Amino acid sequence: MNYYGERIGVSMSRQPVIIVDADAIIGQTDAKDPHHQKSMEISQKLLELKAQVLYPVTAILEANAHMQRVLHSTADAYEVAQMMTDSAFTVVEVSKQTLTKALKYFNPTTSKKNTLFDCVVAAIAEEHEADAIFSFDQFYTKKGFTLAEKL
Repeated sequence: MNYYGERIGVSMSRQPVIIVDADAIIGQTDAKDPHHQKSMEISQKLLELKAQVLYPVTAILEANAHMQRVLHSTADAYEVAQMMTDSAFTVVEVSKQTLTKALKYFNPTTSKKNTLFDCVVAAIAEEHEADAIFSFDQFYTKKGFTLAEKL
């Protein structure tokens, strides 16, 4: 598996800040995922941009649960969890304040595909003044965020 971790590549005056959603983690992990190729291309672009890539702990947990329950790949789930403990990855914890911010993006009548997990990613993007979210979910563009593929 190839994940964003090291910061190498083209020099910029400011490192772009990117928040990673679960679908991007899954896309990088699962070669059969429809977003696999695009995930790998975006990951490479983030390396070239020397992006500061932040992984919300909730996105890691959501991706991990999907790998185990849907993809039936406990080995991949374990490998991703183990990898995220490496110092090359910046994992962002979720505080009560973040959860409170997430609720402004959450609507009880919204699509079942737009979960509180997504709202936490949006809240973290807001807190860190992120330049983009690494995801394929249009929920984020509807909320005013830029997707990493547009960088």
